[in-house]
Amino acid sequence: MTKVALYKQDGNQAGEVELSDSVFGIEPNETVVKDAVLMQRASMRQGTHSVKNRSAVSGGGRKPWRQKGTGNARQGSIRAPQWRGGGISMGPTPRSYAFKINRKAYRLALKSALSDKVLNNNLVLVDKFSFEKPSTKEFAGNLLKLNASKSTLLVIEDSDENTELSARNLPNVRVTTARGVNVYDLVKAHTVVFAQSAVKEVEEALN
Repeated sequence: MTKVALYKQDGNQAGEVELSDSVFGIEPNETVVKDAVLMQRASMRQGTHSVKNRSAVSGGGRKPWRQKGTGNARQGSIRAPQWRGGGISMGPTPRSYAFKINRKAYRLALKSALSDKVLNNNLVLVDKFSFEKPSTKEFAGNLLKLNASKSTLLVIEDSDENTELSARNLPNVRVTTARGVNVYDLVKAHTVVFAQSAVKEVEEALN
């Protein structure tokens, strides 16, 4: 079993916790992690880019000059792609960039991302993380005591309004629930802070 130090919210160590090797102790598979990140980033793209082709550009209903006898190249419309102000040929149109990878690959990517955090000592385990009232100052102080002052992902068991409001104004800090943990957020964050109850839920979901 993989052992990780358990801390209190104020930064004091409260013991050790054994993590499941099948979730937090595997050899990271960089290929599936990359595929999962690409999938998530692709689904974030709006895909609203658009240009007008020759049928959508106004004007050009009349042939600019007669077919023969002018010495010019034959033309059918001043809105053809080769004309200034004409339609765009083979330009981008609105579309979805989303694609899927299979479920087993995504689960492996999640386990790989979590295991990588453990291997690099970038996973911090806290017995609980809660606030009586929203306090950005207190939240930032707790992260500093936990050596999580860089980009941080905080994973709690259930949605907690006071915690989320405390973190909202801090740049490079994201709060999510155990059910909302995803590969992109894990890779993007330098440090992942897990509430102990959230770890158990993630282990149950991925085992």
